[in-house]
Amino acid sequence: MTAALEAVGISVSFGAVRALQDVDLAVDQGKLVGLIGPNGAGKTTFVDAITGFVQASGSVRLEGREISSLPPHRRSHLGLARTWQTIELFDDLTVRENLAVAGGRPSLPSSFAEIVFGRQPRAERLAEEVLGLLDLEGIAEEMPSDLSQGRRKLVGIARALAGKPSLLLLDEPAAGLDTNESRDLGRRLRRIVDGGLPTLLIDHDMGLVLGICDEIYVLDFGKLIARGTPEEVRRHPDVLAAYLGKSAAEVEPGASKVGAAWAAVAEGAAEQ
Repeated sequence: MTAALEAVGISVSFGAVRALQDVDLAVDQGKLVGLIGPNGAGKTTFVDAITGFVQASGSVRLEGREISSLPPHRRSHLGLARTWQTIELFDDLTVRENLAVAGGRPSLPSSFAEIVFGRQPRAERLAEEVLGLLDLEGIAEEMPSDLSQGRRKLVGIARALAGKPSLLLLDEPAAGLDTNESRDLGRRLRRIVDGGLPTLLIDHDMGLVLGICDEIYVLDFGKLIARGTPEEVRRHPDVLAAYLGKSAAEVEPGASKVGAAWAAVAEGAAEQ
């Protein structure tokens, strides 16, 4: 089966600084993949490279199609959707209207059906679908400025979903959320992926990433240092060293030491 996203040899330089160095990453169909690393590791730069917002070398394929040379809006039209660390919503529109605007790229057949047969506009149908998927019907008529941070984050994700993407890239969706909000977000994200939408998740909330992802990649100083299941990454000495500044000898042997070290990682990341 063709991967939803396949990035090979992604490198980005800002002057003399190499922000990413030959990073390979894949998101398979139906999978939730995490991308983690200490601050400054290059996580957001990777998403910017994949979506075309920074110049990068390497290959990016979306469902088998090479998109490396395409500008951001073309990549988006092909089904590559992302969220941003800052929540950009239209505060003068209701939640429902925000979603309708995001889903407002009608096709000729759907426009014909709306005009001739009086069918509900596609953007409105998509808005209703996403509201139901994320259990946001209760706030559909509210203004974004009246919502909590957690709800605003969900609306930001809902806007990305309203465009019917084939791949979703989430950049720090749990930033600023408390433990309950993060846990709720995790349940909703897992539901989205299990519903068929492959997703790449970047976040510092280790409880969230380790708890819901199928596979995790780890960056440090722009290089990929580990890849595996949450359990494999949790015990990887290079990951512990990147977060804690400890060598493998200092955290091995002994599962209890590894567990304690990772607990420290999770606690420190949650505070960032």
